[in-house]
Amino acid sequence: MSHDDFDQEPIRGLPEMLPEGETILWQGAPNWWALTKESLSFKWVAGYFLILFGWRAIVAGSTMSVIEAMTAASFYLVLGAVACIMLILTGWAQAKSTVYTITNRRVIMRVGAALTMTLNFPFTQIAAANLTTRKDGSGTIALQTLGETRFGYLTLWPHMRPWRIARTEPALRCIPQAAKVARLLAEVAEPEISQPRVARIDPAHATPNVASLAAAE
Repeated sequence: MSHDDFDQEPIRGLPEMLPEGETILWQGAPNWWALTKESLSFKWVAGYFLILFGWRAIVAGSTMSVIEAMTAASFYLVLGAVACIMLILTGWAQAKSTVYTITNRRVIMRVGAALTMTLNFPFTQIAAANLTTRKDGSGTIALQTLGETRFGYLTLWPHMRPWRIARTEPALRCIPQAAKVARLLAEVAEPEISQPRVARIDPAHATPNVASLAAAE
């Protein structure tokens, strides 16, 4: 019998129903191959083992035939193939377990292949969004958040902007049509951010300036 770890989600990618007035505008996930190449350095790992193979074959070639030298060096090809397969499976699992959601009020990220968690970023807590794109149209949208909340680098990995360790930036990583998604995010977030937030304060517990403003209402 098949089992789905997310079959109890009321809405795909969300731990609970959305509040009244909030609607989903976009949902997506990383491209697993782009995520594997970018976040797991797939090309670097494959190249490293190819270099080892070539170096071992050249060294062995000084004492044996070309065929024998390549056979002796083939261990590195096998080892490299195993490493690359593991990276591919990791990238695929990360992409399959991830759902990015943009509503008319916030960005929601359901991430984690082994330990799943849901992160919420209201538009009012997003200072900026930075877009990077690739030739195939995929790209990453990194979010600069406000406030004192910090996210551990390993906690967010690979759903963060690379090499931002001191102040991590959650990111919608390797998504298709990234520019289109970025435009949607900008259009829906700007009105929400531009609206002032007014809080009513009890004059008895306010500073003198705030108390006078509250009393004048």
